[in-house]
Amino acid sequence: MSTHGYESGRLDLPFVGIATFGKRPYQPDWAALKADVAVLGAPFDFGTQWRSGARFGPRAVREASTLFSFGHAGAYDHEDEATYLPGSVRIVDMGDADIVHTDTDRSHANIETGVRAALKAGALPVIIGGDHSINIPCIRAFDDQGDIHVLQIDAHLDFVDERHGVRHGHGNPMRRAAEHSFVTGLTQVGIRNVSSTAREGYEDARSLGSDILSVRQARKLGPDGVVARIPNGARLYVTIDIDAFCPSIAPGTGTPSHGGFLYYDVLEILQQVAKRHEVVGIDLVEVAPDYDHTGSTAILAAQILLNFLGFIFHEKSQNA
Repeated sequence: MSTHGYESGRLDLPFVGIATFGKRPYQPDWAALKADVAVLGAPFDFGTQWRSGARFGPRAVREASTLFSFGHAGAYDHEDEATYLPGSVRIVDMGDADIVHTDTDRSHANIETGVRAALKAGALPVIIGGDHSINIPCIRAFDDQGDIHVLQIDAHLDFVDERHGVRHGHGNPMRRAAEHSFVTGLTQVGIRNVSSTAREGYEDARSLGSDILSVRQARKLGPDGVVARIPNGARLYVTIDIDAFCPSIAPGTGTPSHGGFLYYDVLEILQQVAKRHEVVGIDLVEVAPDYDHTGSTAILAAQILLNFLGFIFHEKSQNA
C-alpha cells in the first residue's frame, strides 16, 4: 500500500508538472503524431499594430487549461447529460512553432509546417496564438484539403488588403483567406462599432463572399439563427479572436472593444456549429496575458477551446 495517501499512480493536480494543453501528452516529434487533436502554439505577435504581448498567449492558455485537466473519465455536463472529452479522444500537444524574431515570413512558414504535420497525421489542428496574423499560414496549410468555409468570431473585420506596405499583419488575415480558391466564403460574427476597417473594406468583404454580423445582430438571431447563415454542408475552419468577447470578461488582449460577447453567447454558437458542420481546424488568437492580472482571459480561452472540442467529438461519437 502506498504511504502517500493514494493506492496507485499520481494525483497529478492542475498545478503540478509540465503545463501542456489540458495536461495531455507532449509530442515534439511531428512526424510521429498519432492523435485526434493536435495543439500547436504560435507565439508570434509581430503583426500587432498597437499593444503587443500575444506572443505569451500560448503559454498562458496552456497554464489555464490545466485547471480543466479532468483525467480519462471526461467531464460530465448535467445540463446536456453528456460526458465530454473522455480518454478515448486523443489530444496531444505539439509544442510551439519556431518563431524567428522580426522575420514574419520564416515564422509564418514554421507555423504552416506545424499545421500541415497535424493534418498529415489526420488530427484536428488547434492553434493557439499569437496575434491574428497566424491565421494566414494556418489557412495556407489547407490548400490540399478540399473546400473550406471560414467562421470568424471577432470584434474586427480583419479585411485590410494592405496598410503601410504590410499584407501579413493582424488586420489582414480574412482578406488573405478570401483570396484562396479553396475558401468558399466567410461568416464573420461579432464585428462591431470601432473597427479597423474602412467602409470599402466591408464592401470588398461582401463582394468576396463574406456574411457580416455584429454582436447585436447575432443576439437577435440567436445561436440557431447565426449558424443557419453558414452554408449547408460547409466544412468549417473556425478562428476565434478573444477580443470578440467583452473586455469586462476578457481584458487580456491588445485591441479590446466594448460591447462584445459574453461566454454563453459564443459557447452556444459553437455548440450549434459542432452539431451541424464538420470542423476541420481551429485557432484562438490575441490572448495577451500581461494586460490581465487575474488570468481570467486565458481561463476563458482554455475553457472555450476545451468545450468546443468536447462538442465536436461528442457529435462524432453520436453519429458514428
